[in-house]
Amino acid sequence: MKEKLEDYLKSLKLKISEDTREPWDVYFMRIALLVRERSSCFHRKVGAVIVKRNRILSTGYNQPPSGFPHCDQIGCIRDDLGIKSGENQEVCYALHAEQNALMQAARFGIATEGATIYVTHKPCSVCARLIINAGIKRVVYLEDYPDPLTDFLFKSTGVNFERLDMGRGKL
Repeated sequence: MKEKLEDYLKSLKLKISEDTREPWDVYFMRIALLVRERSSCFHRKVGAVIVKRNRILSTGYNQPPSGFPHCDQIGCIRDDLGIKSGENQEVCYALHAEQNALMQAARFGIATEGATIYVTHKPCSVCARLIINAGIKRVVYLEDYPDPLTDFLFKSTGVNFERLDMGRGKL
């Protein structure tokens, strides 16, 4: 067997061809889109994936804390109080997807310094502050979110943030 293997390896001609797989950003965003399906939010399902050197560190989606009833069981406090989207983010039973992904990494002792976070929606300014202090250096998002303070915080602290155009036919 050894001689057969050696002969095979000697005759093998390696050809490096162009990589035709989808780009890493699209790949990880597709995973974030899948992760968001676990959300029980009535209004905005959001998924997040934290990645470093093209390896997934943690994931998260918007949901109440562990052990607390989900919105589809208890109802939406924001609806009950008439709070508009983009306002008073703190009045909600749920953690945001980014918060959940960061907490999962922390819970299991996973460092996020220098990582990228893929989020289906641009982070709010509360999540932006957490992302900055977690050492995440790049944010890739798909859908916009109405919080101009996010842009200011990311620009002021050197966090690269970009909206990904995946094209409507690829989702």
